[in-house]
Amino acid sequence: MATEIHPSSVVEKGAKIGDNVKIGPFCYIGENVEIGDGTFLKSHVVVNGHTKIGQNNQIYQFASIGEVNQDLKYRGEPTRTEIGDRNMIRESVTIHRGTVQGGELTRIGSDNLLMINAHVAHDCIIGDRCILANNATLGGHVQLDNHVIIGGMTAVHQFCVIGSHVMVGGCSGVAQDVPPYVIAQGNHATPHGVNYEGLKRRGFSKEALQAIRNTYKILYRNGLTLDDAKVEIATLAKQHPEVQLFIDFFDRSTRGIIR
Repeated sequence: MATEIHPSSVVEKGAKIGDNVKIGPFCYIGENVEIGDGTFLKSHVVVNGHTKIGQNNQIYQFASIGEVNQDLKYRGEPTRTEIGDRNMIRESVTIHRGTVQGGELTRIGSDNLLMINAHVAHDCIIGDRCILANNATLGGHVQLDNHVIIGGMTAVHQFCVIGSHVMVGGCSGVAQDVPPYVIAQGNHATPHGVNYEGLKRRGFSKEALQAIRNTYKILYRNGLTLDDAKVEIATLAKQHPEVQLFIDFFDRSTRGIIR
């Protein structure tokens, strides 16, 4: 199937459009944009700035990708936005380009679902197979690892790190880092156990699930300081590779963890 561009859409000279791309009516594609094979822009989509979008993405009406960020320090530098493959970006989602101070890149991985009106601010890094429910909001420099679910109407403070397999409940306010595998809920969000059902669906063994539960107890139930808990978790990680995610998370955490 050949690439289709509706005559009402504007594709600036210099834009690179792949094979089998479909651009519906009233879209705008900037001159420094690259769109990969098989991606479908439904209608009224704006893709601007130095933006690279991978293959087989579905982008719905009124989404805005790669536009000028809302950081008042931004002075028009050619910072970037990168999006992987097979993402579904629903209506009115906004994804802003990076800043010089934040690494110059906003990046979204593959196989993610961004529901209606979700916002991804400058310099955010999102992994694979994440879900941002309706009106979820990520402040600048937020990192989501793989398989993260952010509930509807939830806001994540800038610079927060959220580990893999985390589920954050709706209407929450996340102000500190969330360790992997944890369910977080509330304003400000606090831990509410292990994301057990999500892990079972993803094929974690009973042994791995028990090791993760034991790690959660070390971190939150045994009355240990964080430094002491890290020592015990490091020992457990030598026996159970799934626990290594906690060690990697601690190395990247800068805002302190939810307690």
